[in-house]
Amino acid sequence: MQLAEHGTYTITPQSNILVVDAHGPFNEVIAAEYVQDMYEACEKFSGETWGLLVTFYGNSVFTPEAEQALVEVTRYRMKRGMIANASVILQSSSADLQQMQLRRIYQSCNLTFHVFSDIDSARNWLESFVAEQSNAM
Repeated sequence: MQLAEHGTYTITPQSNILVVDAHGPFNEVIAAEYVQDMYEACEKFSGETWGLLVTFYGNSVFTPEAEQALVEVTRYRMKRGMIANASVILQSSSADLQQMQLRRIYQSCNLTFHVFSDIDSARNWLESFVAEQSNAM
């Protein structure tokens, strides 16, 4: 999905991980598109246990409306088997603000999450966590 004056993103399922790459500002316009695309992507997991790996490139600060939309879509994802989130923040001068917003979103949903500064560490943690939880179920 690409909207010139807004951010861009891709959503790609990979095994039991849903991978999102997000670039630029995340306002209510891009959030609405993202939520619709995310609903479709969640259906691919059909009740399996899975994790979400999101990489934010640049200053991806959320508007209040976008933040609320992300809370709602997080609850939706959790009802469809998502058990954890690993977020990566790269190339951002507002990483502290982004991390605070992510913490507010995921804590309000009681979702296990961690914020990372490199993709490999995030993926390793998420894959291990999802496998461990899947085996325990």
